[in-house]
Amino acid sequence: MKRLIISLLLISIFFTFGCTGKNEPAKKDENFSVLVFITGVIAGSPTYEMMSEGALEFAQKYPDVNVKIYEAGMNQAQWEQQLAEMVSEGGYDIVIGSNPSLPEISANVALRFPEQKFIIADAEYEGNPQIRTYNYNQYEQSLFLGYLAGLITTSAMPYANSQKKIGFIAAQEYPLLTRQMVPGFIEGAKLADPEIELDMRIIGNWSDANKASELASAMINSGVDVFTAIAGGAAQGLIKTAAERGAYIVWYNTNAYNLAPGFVTGCGIMEQKKLTMEILENALNGKIQYGISETIGIKQGYLGFIFNDPGYQSLPADIRGKFETFMNNNFSAD
Repeated sequence: MKRLIISLLLISIFFTFGCTGKNEPAKKDENFSVLVFITGVIAGSPTYEMMSEGALEFAQKYPDVNVKIYEAGMNQAQWEQQLAEMVSEGGYDIVIGSNPSLPEISANVALRFPEQKFIIADAEYEGNPQIRTYNYNQYEQSLFLGYLAGLITTSAMPYANSQKKIGFIAAQEYPLLTRQMVPGFIEGAKLADPEIELDMRIIGNWSDANKASELASAMINSGVDVFTAIAGGAAQGLIKTAAERGAYIVWYNTNAYNLAPGFVTGCGIMEQKKLTMEILENALNGKIQYGISETIGIKQGYLGFIFNDPGYQSLPADIRGKFETFMNNNFSAD
């Protein structure tokens, strides 16, 4: 009789604990643990600010969700080691981050920790069953920012010159930048005027504002009068130089008009907070499919342009008219 009771207990334990699938939602009496791995620092980085805000707001909505936010700092060479150390502590249902270089780092860490799942925004990576990425359609954003830059450089605005040259300052080269962002930016500009040229410079890291300032100054000397940048904290050097010397800026992903009023003339927007909360909701409920990348853009509601700011509204009416017609013709809902 005792053997029968023990056998029944073992069977009960097996079915209670041994059959939980990897993609099943977390049970109500279990904590769901999230590591937000920031490749850099939050301060001064709106995309990281939005991701952190979304994760913390999600945790407030669900008391059984635990969120830890870790800032890895600006030394990219240390990111992989730091991520491995954080994962080795164990207990994270998912690691979430946002950086085009993070998938490869995560893939290396995944080899050591085969049960860990990684979800990465603003990146494209497929084929790894531990990694899911969401790729913002940065070609779209680059195209309309490039078109606006083209309208400005060929205009009679006070700091526009006759050389039809625009500038792109990047922290480093990576596939999303070279395949989507830079081509989209110059193609958009050439839709305004086919004679426009692009001057592109690489800083070498995401933090050296002095180097960005030096590059911007040299580019202004060469005739650049409209800039954009994908450079993290280093972009502050561009903003400072453009405001001091007189050049315009169109900005990716967030509202930066107030960083240099009168010089920042157009800003795209990335709905990073919204995406973060949706990712965590799906992860909590076991609805994330790993190993794939999903491209999201304007029509899906994750990218757009900030029209209602005085920084944009102060542009000449003819430029705004052409730009808004371009946006309506190319990106309006079907």
